[in-house]
Amino acid sequence: MAVHAFDKKIQGLSVLVADKNQFMRRLTRTMLMNLGAKSVIEASDGLAALEAIRTCDPDVMFLEWDLPVLDGMEVIRIVRSPGVFPRPNLPIVMLTTRSNRSQVVQALRAGVHEFLLKPTSPKALRDRLTSILLKPRPMLKLGEFYVPQPRRIAAPPADQADGEYVASDAVSAE
Repeated sequence: MAVHAFDKKIQGLSVLVADKNQFMRRLTRTMLMNLGAKSVIEASDGLAALEAIRTCDPDVMFLEWDLPVLDGMEVIRIVRSPGVFPRPNLPIVMLTTRSNRSQVVQALRAGVHEFLLKPTSPKALRDRLTSILLKPRPMLKLGEFYVPQPRRIAAPPADQADGEYVASDAVSAE
């Protein structure tokens, strides 16, 4: 069986999982390793996550919103500081139980690449990693935020009469 491009890319990945819940960190680690990741670093709070980024230089971070010491949004704000933090372009997947639309929008505006609700599955993790690895988006300054370039807004299907547009990302310069 031929190894797909994605499988080769994930095998070399170093992934940081920042979550206060030890069981969730281990579960996410197991799923990532089953997908082929060879290095999974764990952090139990926001300060430990920042330190792990500085010392371990991960390729991707899965970040819980509700972390002790510094919460996920504070971690994102610090990481997304070009010229101040060493890895402002680090791909971040918000992996959380927070599902309110306003919270999803807030996380996307703060600079997460992907948003994933708990409990998750190996397929959902793989889908988010596929998006990050195979369809990378450059980082840019959008208003006061440093974010991944928003995905293109999809045109509505021809049979959709109400004229609503669907955006993959909820990032805007409002």
